[in-house]
Parts: sequence; C-alpha cells; structure tokens
Amino acid sequence: MSLFLFLILVAVVLGIVGFAAHGLFYLLVIGVVVLLADLVYAGVRLRRGGRGQRIAR
Repeated sequence: MSLFLFLILVAVVLGIVGFAAHGLFYLLVIGVVVLLADLVYAGVRLRRGGRGQRIAR
C-alpha cells in the first residue's frame, strides 16, 4: 500500500511541475503515465489479493 501511495505522490508532483514550468510538458506526460501504471498495479493487486491470504485467529 505504501508503494501505491508513493507512486501517486510522485505522479502528482510530476504533473504539477510539468504543468507549471514552461517547457517541461514531458514531466506532465510522465506523471500521467506513472499514475496510469499505478492504477493498473493497484487493480491487479486488488484482483489477486483475496487468494492465498489467511487471517490468523
């Protein structure tokens, strides 16, 4: 979960810098790509997450 949040933070920072700084549009594009990759990663983990994990009682 911490990797997911870290990648979201990196994507937001890259997006803000890419939007605000003149001539650094590529950072905005990289931020969007990182965000999409992070969402795919989270989707895969949520889909597979239920199997194989047992709750200790």
